Order: sequence, then structure tokens, then C-alpha cells
Amino acid sequence: MEKPTVRLLTLVLLSSFLSGCSVRQMAVNQMGNALAGGGTVFSADDDPELVRDATPFSLKLMESVLAETPEHLGLLESLASGFTQYAYAFLQLEADYIEDDDYEAAVANRERAIKLYKRARDYGLKGLEVKIPGFAAALRSDPMAAVARLSFEDVPLAYWTGAAWTAAVGLSLDDPQLVGELGIAEALMETCLRLDPDWDFGSVRSFFITYEMSRLNGTGDPVAAATKHFAKAKELTGGRMASVYVAYAESVAVEQQDKALFNSLLNEALAIDVNERPEWRLLNLIYQKRAEWLLGRLDWLFL
Repeated sequence: MEKPTVRLLTLVLLSSFLSGCSVRQMAVNQMGNALAGGGTVFSADDDPELVRDATPFSLKLMESVLAETPEHLGLLESLASGFTQYAYAFLQLEADYIEDDDYEAAVANRERAIKLYKRARDYGLKGLEVKIPGFAAALRSDPMAAVARLSFEDVPLAYWTGAAWTAAVGLSLDDPQLVGELGIAEALMETCLRLDPDWDFGSVRSFFITYEMSRLNGTGDPVAAATKHFAKAKELTGGRMASVYVAYAESVAVEQQDKALFNSLLNEALAIDVNERPEWRLLNLIYQKRAEWLLGRLDWLFL
């Protein structure tokens, strides 16, 4: 039988240990919450190059914290969105800009973007798995049945998962296995459109402006569908988001070979005052750069 003092000491030590674990976990969760909610610091910045250089550290810090709290939904969503946006804005678009002068560097950028899109996709899938156990496996075996289990609250994770997945496929047309997964990504995006089409100031709508024009097995008039999404996205953003104009110009205007419409849309994008909506400042600067680049390629895009 233990002496009372030994038993008391054991209980005190055990209590201290559990309390320490609890406090540490609480601190980790609070740090995760802070990191997951810090997106506006970057989105309002007026220096895209500074954000490009700072983002990798921020993403790696979030990954480090996630390792301590692997089911933190805020971090999983932030990593899915962060890697997707970084890969697109600073790797995929940059590849387009440098391709004429440095083809090998452009290829390297796209290959790296594919890897980061896959990483973003996997974080998104992990988040959906936390919310709906068994979801990832179900999604691959029966996509339509799996996405039927998603709800309105799941749209952000489903959007970033599907967007990253679709982007990876778009850069990997020589990879039959990945291309074969396009239907899974499309099921996620279609579900977002069904559950909350106006989410995040029309981000879902903006995605479909481009996607409607590139569907492999689409039905109906793609131009009419893309135009409907464009009109709604423009309404939701008050016409103050350059990405909406650029998406419609690159997809519909080029496909229709309508140079006048193309010029008009891109000039509207360039006319946006980036300071009017500070939370969209970085995004608008990135797409205004895209608009200027596209205007310099009229001879390549129009016969």
C-alpha cells in the first residue's frame, strides 16, 4: 500500500503534467486560430513581390503548427487556399510571363505549381475528412454520392480542394492518371455552385466563367453559361474586382475572337482603383498586371 505522501506527490505530478499538456494544446490551437485568420494582412498589401517572398514562410509556419494540431480546420482551409493562390499567382502566371524569354524556367515554374496544387488539394481533403470521416476514400470511389454529403458550411474547403485539383489537372494534360481525376474535382466545384453559388463575392462564379469554356463534355451553350456567371460575379463584386474581367476576356472574348470586347474588358480591369477595396488590393494588382500583359499579346491571341 502506498504511503499517503507518495500518493499525493504522484497525483500532484500527474495533475501538473496534464495541465501542462492542456495549456500547451490551448496555446497551439490559439496560434493556429491566429495564423488561419491572418489572410487580410497579405490581401491588403500593395507590394505583390513582397507578398510572394513572404508567403512561403507563412505557409511553412502554418504547416509546423498543424503538425501539433493536425485536425485544426482553420489551418487546413488556410493551407489549402494559401498554396492554391501562391501556386497560381506567383508560379503559374509567372510562367506565362517568362516563357518567351526562358522556356525552361517556365516549365520549372509549372512543375512546381503542380506539386503545390496537389499539396493544397490534400490539405483540403484532410479538412473535409475531419468533418466527414471517410470522405476522401468515398470521393474517389463514388464522387457523386460523396459530394451529396456536403453542406453549406463545407463550401470553403470544397472550393479550395476542387480549385487546386482542377488547376493541377490543367497543367498536367500529359498525366493520364491525374487527368482521369478531373471528374472528381468537377463534382466538388459543381457542389459548391449548387450549395452557395455566391460564396466569397462570387469566387465560385468566377471559376465557372473560365471552366464553362473548357469543359470536355459540357452541355448547352458555354458562352451563355459563362456570361451568366460573369454578370453575377460582376454584380457581387460591384464591378471592383479585376479578376472577373480578366477571366471573361481570356475565356469568352478570345474564344469568340472579339478583340473589341477583349480590349474593353481589360481596360475596365485596369481602371479599377485598387485602394477602393483595400481587402482586394493585392488581388487587383495581380490581375491588373495580367491585364497589361494580355493587352500586349493581341497579335498572338487574335487572328
